[in-house]
Amino acid sequence: MSKRDYYDILGVTKSSSADEIKKAYRKLAIKFHPDKNPGDKQAEENFKEAAEAYDVLSNEDKKRKYDQFGHAGAGGSSGFSGAGGFSMDDIFSQFGDVFGDDSVFGSFFGGGGGSRGGSRRTVGSNIRIKLKLTLAEMRSGVEKKVKYRRMVQAEGVKYDSCKQCNGTGAVKRVTNTFLGQMATQSACPVCQGLGKIIESKPKDANEQGLISQDFETSIKIPGGVADGMQLSVNGKGNQGPAGGSSGDLIVLIEEVAHEELHRENNNVIYHLWLSFPEASLGASVEVPTLDGKAKIKVDSGTQAGKVLRLKGKGFPDLNGYGTGDQLIVVNVFVPTKLSSDEKDIMMKLQESKNFKPDEKEKKSFFDKMKDIF
Repeated sequence: MSKRDYYDILGVTKSSSADEIKKAYRKLAIKFHPDKNPGDKQAEENFKEAAEAYDVLSNEDKKRKYDQFGHAGAGGSSGFSGAGGFSMDDIFSQFGDVFGDDSVFGSFFGGGGGSRGGSRRTVGSNIRIKLKLTLAEMRSGVEKKVKYRRMVQAEGVKYDSCKQCNGTGAVKRVTNTFLGQMATQSACPVCQGLGKIIESKPKDANEQGLISQDFETSIKIPGGVADGMQLSVNGKGNQGPAGGSSGDLIVLIEEVAHEELHRENNNVIYHLWLSFPEASLGASVEVPTLDGKAKIKVDSGTQAGKVLRLKGKGFPDLNGYGTGDQLIVVNVFVPTKLSSDEKDIMMKLQESKNFKPDEKEKKSFFDKMKDIF
């Protein structure tokens, strides 16, 4: 099952401050705390999931990588391996300070604290586009201009204060629990938490006062991206209503197939075909790379299945763990039709002991095939 978005888990956005992220985590940590939910396995999983999200989003470097590359960018950054990652002791040890704020517990149990008043600032929805890149572009990195349509605030929209929530954007409710009275606050259902409603708008604007417009922006693609990877460009998505901040532009990378090369992890693979004489006598051959052509020497007696290596001709690792290589897999071409003269030559060679593999060579061949597969 795919991982949930860390921002969705904590109920925050990319523009949320470190303090807001911490408060959001504390709220969930209290809600799903094992002492409040004894024996509840789902609450325990939620508790661990929130801790995993906080572990990444509270760390500037981890958050930056996650914002750009999602869970693939986070990679091994998080100390968690999923909902079953750290134990409870690990979480309390690492984030013990989160539970040390008495005001948080006081607010939860109705003893004070409270929440901030005022309307909330909404965030627009994300926009997803596909971007096709060649292997060379994915290897070296590239800057691309993309065009798409996004929703923006229409000119001439007029707002009035929401009467339901008196412009606060929130409605409060007090309920009685076994722990005493508990005050909860939720977004106003009339204005959706904006604190204001549209009084008038242009005809071409939607019910939120937004219109669709053509937009163009440049995207810097780092070297090492892979097919299927998603990159996030902050603030280039749809604008939020009532002057809210913009969502993100999510860019899905699509690989344009190369005629001769293909990628496996951070390595580039090329299948080199040699004639029987070339494999037997050795040769100097030209092979394609992502940088152009390269000449390589093939030693005499090279066997089918041998892998030659061009160091550093692969893809850079996104997390900085070196660069892959270009691997050249040797194949030996066997003709399907022979002339009478060629048959005579082959018949003579067939009788030569030098053209018959011994047991040592057979074992070596199969070991190489295991390495390939």
